[in-house]
Amino acid sequence: MSTGREDPLPRGRPIKSQIRQNIIEILNYLKQGYGYQIAKIYNEIFPSATQRSVYYHLKKGIETKEIKLQKIEQEEGEFSWGRMVEKTYYTLGESALPKGDKRVEDFLQTWKK
Repeated sequence: MSTGREDPLPRGRPIKSQIRQNIIEILNYLKQGYGYQIAKIYNEIFPSATQRSVYYHLKKGIETKEIKLQKIEQEEGEFSWGRMVEKTYYTLGESALPKGDKRVEDFLQTWKK
């Protein structure tokens, strides 16, 4: 039974995101990167986004198949929280549509890993 008041717009967050598209642009040139690294690069090129927001969009990108989890590695070192860090590496997924952002390309040509 129809009430005649159906909402023509989908509810919830839109599937497309400028932050996620910017992350895709970074991964397009980087080929592979881990979350903290991607967040640092993101904030050098684009308007600032919180690390939490970048991680959210990495996770959401896995769900939409725009981003793929490549590998998870344990790295030893002297960190403020202890001697071990877990790095999750990401790469482009099958549904990613990079546009070839020149700002990202220019930045990553001069960026030191």
